[in-house]
Amino acid sequence: MLSIQLIRDQPASVRCALQRRNWPDTSIVDQVLQCDKRRRDSLTRVQELRAETNAASRAIGALLRNGRKKEAHEHIAIQSAAKRETKALEEESRTLDKELKRLLLAIPNIPHADVPDGKQPSDNRIVLHFGTRPSPDTARSPHWHIAERLGIVDFDRGAKVTGSGFPFYIGKGARLQRALIQFFLDTAVEAGYTEIQPPLMVNADSARGTGQLPDKEEQMYEVQTDELFLVPTAEVPVTNLYRDEILDEKTLPLRLCAYTPCWRREAGSYGKDVRGLNRIHQFDKVELVHIVHPNHSYDEWELLSQHSEKLLDALALPYRKLYMCTGDMGFNQAAQYDLEVWSAGQNQWLEVASISNFTDYQARRMRLRYRPVGGGRPALVHTINGSALALPRVLAALLEYNQRNDGTILVPEVLHRYTGFDRIG
Repeated sequence: MLSIQLIRDQPASVRCALQRRNWPDTSIVDQVLQCDKRRRDSLTRVQELRAETNAASRAIGALLRNGRKKEAHEHIAIQSAAKRETKALEEESRTLDKELKRLLLAIPNIPHADVPDGKQPSDNRIVLHFGTRPSPDTARSPHWHIAERLGIVDFDRGAKVTGSGFPFYIGKGARLQRALIQFFLDTAVEAGYTEIQPPLMVNADSARGTGQLPDKEEQMYEVQTDELFLVPTAEVPVTNLYRDEILDEKTLPLRLCAYTPCWRREAGSYGKDVRGLNRIHQFDKVELVHIVHPNHSYDEWELLSQHSEKLLDALALPYRKLYMCTGDMGFNQAAQYDLEVWSAGQNQWLEVASISNFTDYQARRMRLRYRPVGGGRPALVHTINGSALALPRVLAALLEYNQRNDGTILVPEVLHRYTGFDRIG
C-alpha cells in the first residue's frame, strides 16, 4: 500500500507511475485525494464541535450556579445539537476511512526508476543466460511422456482422486521431489537462512498484508466455513510472521526460508502451457523471504536472486534471468526478476522463480516496522522474497534435459546423496 502522504505531496508522480504500469485509469489518485480531504475536513469539524461542547458545558455550569436557568437551557440546546452533529460526522469519518483504505489497496506499487518500461513479456529485459541449450535437431520427449513411461508421475489418477492439476508422484518421482526440497532447504540454511515451518492456511488479514487481497482472490482456494485460505506461496505466512510488530534494528536483516505445498486455482489458464507439470493447482516450493532495513533493500534483492540462481547452477540447467518490465511485473512489486529454465522437450522457457522487492508496500499493509538503534520513531521495513525454487517446472526441465538415448534420466550429482540413485529408468 502506498503512503497517503506520498499521494498528497506527489500526486503527479503517482499518476506517472501508474501510467508506466499502463494502468487503465489514473483518476483513482484524484478519488483518493477527494476522499482524504473529506475525511480530514470531517475530523477537523469534529474537533471544533468537541471544543464547542466543552465550552458549552463550562458555560452551563456557570449559568446554573448563578441561577440563570433560561440562558443555561439555550446552551444545553446548542450542546445537544453539537453532539448530534459530532455523532453523524464520526460515522461519516468511519465510512470515509473504509473507503480511503479500499482505494489505497487498489493502487499498485510504484516501479523503481530502473525497471524497464513495457506492456508485454517481449519487453522484459534479458539480464543473463546460463548454460547451453540442446540443439533443436536433438529429439527430446516432453516431460509428461517421460513421466508416464517411467511411471513416476500419474496425472490421470490424480485427476480421478481430486481433479486436473493434482498429480501423484510415485516411486523415484516422489523421492526426486523430496530430494529437491531438501537440497533447496539445506542450501538456504548453509547460506545463513533461518528455516521456518509455517501454517498452510492463513486468514484474510495475512492475505491482505502481502497483497493477495484484494488483487488475487480468484487464484486462492478458500475454506469458507472458517474464513481461511490455503497458502498460494509460503511468502504469505512467513512475511506475516512479524505483522503488527516493531523489530529491533539490530535484528535486521532477517533471512527466512520455508518449504510448503502451495495451492493456486490458476483461473483462466488453458492450452498447451498447462500441459503436464507446466501449471498445476497443488505444487511444492521453497521460498526465501528477507525483511530488511530500507537502506539495504536493493542489495538484499540482488543477494536473494543470487541464492536462487546458484540452485540452477548446481542443477546444471540452462536458464535465463529477466528484469520484468512495468507491464509484466506483479501488482505489489517495485522491481522483479524472473528466472526461467529451458524446457528441452517443449522448446520454450519455463518460469521457476520470481524474485521481488516490495520496498515498504507490504510492510505498510502489515504495520511491520523497526525501531532505530539510535532512537527515534519506528520506521517501516522493506520486504523481499523469491522462489528457491518452485518444483514442478524444475522437475519437468530435469526430466527433459537429462534424458539419454537408452531412455534413462540422469539425476544431477548434487542430488545423489538425497535420492540414493543416480538415474531413473
